[in-house]
This record gives sequence, structure tokens and C-alpha cells, in this order.
Amino acid sequence: MNSTLELCKSAKEVSMEIAALSSLKKNEAIFVCASELENHMEEILLANALDVKAAEGIISPVMIDRLKLTEERIHAMANGMREVVDLPDPVGRILETINRPSGIKIEKISVPLGVVAVIYESRPNVTSDAATLCFKSGNACVLRGGKESYNSSKAIVDALKVGLRKCGINENAINLVSDTTRQSATDLMKAVGFVDLLIPRGGAGLIKNCVDNAKVPCLQTGTGICHVYVDESADFEMALNIIENAKTSRPSVCNAEEVCLVNEKIAGEFLPLLKKRLVDDRENPVELRLSQKALTVIPGTPAKENDFDTEFLDYILAVDIVPNVEAAIYHIGKHSTGHSDCIVTSSEESSKKFIMGIDSAAVYVNASTRFTDGGEFGLGCEIGISTQKLHARGPVGLCELNTYKYVIHGNGQVR
Repeated sequence: MNSTLELCKSAKEVSMEIAALSSLKKNEAIFVCASELENHMEEILLANALDVKAAEGIISPVMIDRLKLTEERIHAMANGMREVVDLPDPVGRILETINRPSGIKIEKISVPLGVVAVIYESRPNVTSDAATLCFKSGNACVLRGGKESYNSSKAIVDALKVGLRKCGINENAINLVSDTTRQSATDLMKAVGFVDLLIPRGGAGLIKNCVDNAKVPCLQTGTGICHVYVDESADFEMALNIIENAKTSRPSVCNAEEVCLVNEKIAGEFLPLLKKRLVDDRENPVELRLSQKALTVIPGTPAKENDFDTEFLDYILAVDIVPNVEAAIYHIGKHSTGHSDCIVTSSEESSKKFIMGIDSAAVYVNASTRFTDGGEFGLGCEIGISTQKLHARGPVGLCELNTYKYVIHGNGQVR
């Protein structure tokens, strides 16, 4: 048995112990672990500097920004952990009570999954987010970060393990895979009997690989081809502000906008304003990949066939013109990954059509897609954004890391 499966085995052995911890004990440990994250800031920053240096010239500047940690970001990670403490413990909640004519009482109770494995790429902050959510929800975790961020992730996990030991909790509650080759990912996908849920958090290639090859239950997260449709009744300034935020505030994340659709009745007036806002007036201009219709209004890069099916994760935006809200809904249905899609409109009729017609985890009316985030939804830090429909959809927080069981109370009934 190789080291990755040994980690999974260790996590499985400790999972019942973690499931039985009280809310008080878990919250105490999270507070201590958050403090240890800050106490080990120097070591974490040194490790991160190694990762950043090794990645320079290999990955894009936008992806370097995802990888890079600062004192401010580490404090934010620790504060995100502390925010989880304030959230209700999902373990042991009575979801439903049924009293039967036989006299038995049936309770549907929320319980941990057991061992949650997370495969993610070059975002070291995911390490503390995932570990905290798994722990608070009563699960042991096995984390497998990308090779670009391994030194950072190891330093973070080492700090968290110090916190667990200080609280008298088995440090195997949080595990980091040291093998960053494809073999370790394959091992996690096939760890039947040890891994209860696998969560791939990253690009389309990683997610497809897990969905196609996993032998353990797999939650599809991450890929976001997010749309903003500007309706004919839209307030132009509102639309420009939303698009600028959705595209440029952090283009490397899954809730960033990748496609803009504009109603043909306003395209002649709106698209020049969009170009001015995103291209002409910006230090980091956005490359507009324009459909043939859009090219007749403003200059830009002609869109290729697959540009409307690409998660750019960069300062690139595909733009098309559509005749009406129904056409926008059709376009989004054809190209969206079911993550987050938005309409900017003043029409209640258009917003209702959009809400009913768009089959995505998050549907926005007059707000940036960048709000699709566990913290922004009041769920605390999230472990990913699920783009599937079972068993979780949207931000995956504490409750989504639990399942349930039925507990039946009787006084001697037989059937």
C-alpha cells in the first residue's frame, strides 16, 4: 500500500474519533489552529516564496497571484477559520421527525460523511479552508494540492497540526498528500473503503478526470463559464460596474465572468461604453473576443469557435449580441457550465424569464457573479462551488459535508 493510501487509511481510522467531538472541542481547536497559522506566518511565507519563485515564467501572472501569499492573506485565512467557529455545528441536527401509528418515532439526523478527500490546484488558501470545514463538520480530510503550491500547503498543514496537538486531538484529522504526481490523484480516486467523498477543485481537466475515473463518490466543482446578459432595459452604468467587477476584480477565480451577451437593441450604444471601460481606460486592459455581430460595432479580436466554451481565468472576455432574453437563455443553456449567470435588467418580466430559464447553481439579477462564494452567502469559507445537482449545489459549506441517518425510537414494537 503506497503512502497516499496509507494517509487515507490513517484518516479513516481517526474519522470516528473526529465525528464524536463536541462542538465546544471542535471550536476550541479551530481557534487554536487559526492562531498557529498566524504564529507560523514566517515559515509559511518562506515556503510560499519558494513556490512562487519556481512558478515564475511557467504559469501566468494571474495564476501567480492565485499562488502568492502575503501577511494580509494569511490573516484573512485565519479570520476565515474563526468565522467558521460562529457557524452552527451541522452534526447531530434533527432534520425531520416522523411519528408513526405503530408508536415508533423516526428522527432523520445529520451526520459526518467520514473521510473527505480534496484535490485542488495552485491556491494554498484552499488548504486551511478545506481543513477547517471538514473538521467542523466532523470529518477527517486528505488534501492533495498542486505541485506549484506544495511547499505552501505543507507549511500551512504543519501549523494546523500543531494546533490539533495542543488541543489533544489526533493530528491525522488533517492530512496532506506529499506525492504531487498524477499517481496520487489516481490513488484518491480509487480509495474505495477509505474515502467517502472526493472533491476536485480546479480546472476543467482535473474535474473531468475525476468524474470519469473516480471509483469513490465524487462532487463536481469549480469550472465556471459565467455569463452576464445586458437586457435592453438595463441601466448602463449598473451593467458596466457589474461587468467590470465580474471580469476584472479577480479574473483567475471560478465565479469570474467569461462571457458577455448584449441585447441587439442597445448594442450600438452599449458596446463602445464597454470597450472604453474594460479596454481603453484600464491599466490591465481586457481582451475582447468578439462575435461577428459584435465586430460590426466595435473593434477587437475575432472570437474563435471555442471562445464561448472557454474558462479563460484571465483578462479575456467573449462578447456576443443576442436579439432578446429568450435568445440569451438559449445561448447560456448551450454554453454555461451551470455555475453562475447574471441578467442586468429593469424589466421584471425579463428577470422572471431569466430566473426560470437558467439552470445554474446561482442565478443573478442585477449583481456581480463574484458573490458566488461561501463567505458571501453567509456559509463561512467554502470547499468549492458544486456545479452538479446531487448531493450538493452551489457553495459547499458545512451542511453539504454531512449526510444523514435515520434513528428509530420504540418501546418494544415488532412488525
